[in-house]
Amino acid sequence: MTLQLRHAAIAVLVLLPLAAQCADPQRQAEVARLGAEVMPFSLEATTHIFTKTADGGTQRVVAKNPADAKQVALVRRHLHEIQARFLKGDFSEPARIHGNDMPGLAELGAAPHGRIAIGYKDVSGGAELRYRTADAKLVAALHAWFDAQLSDHGRDARAGHHHHDQVGTPHP
Repeated sequence: MTLQLRHAAIAVLVLLPLAAQCADPQRQAEVARLGAEVMPFSLEATTHIFTKTADGGTQRVVAKNPADAKQVALVRRHLHEIQARFLKGDFSEPARIHGNDMPGLAELGAAPHGRIAIGYKDVSGGAELRYRTADAKLVAALHAWFDAQLSDHGRDARAGHHHHDQVGTPHP
């Protein structure tokens, strides 16, 4: 099998399940409506990027126009705020947007204090939260939570790549 054929096969295996998991347009519209009540920035003006890692993952939100200082500031403020809530085990805002039965959410909210490290950093055009845990069940919960957000946010979200951010520079 040629290298190109292998890459194509891998792409199909990775992307096909993601396409099948996309929420229907009505669900995405409802999530967008509820998101506007919780998130201060515009979903349409931003992109959520969820990258799974062996020990958790990253949640990056960036303005589609990195020069949009208002959206960048709103994203940064919001991610700082939810970092503080999440560190206390308060995942009520995602529940308000996605529902209490959102995959992974109950496990994340019930995690003992300190079991998930959540770091914040500014990135070009927005901000990023980095989730880390040594608990395999919590890693699985984070990954399920990321998948649910990818599905619910539709065109305003995408899966990231483990070693690269949105512009292809290596993560530290």
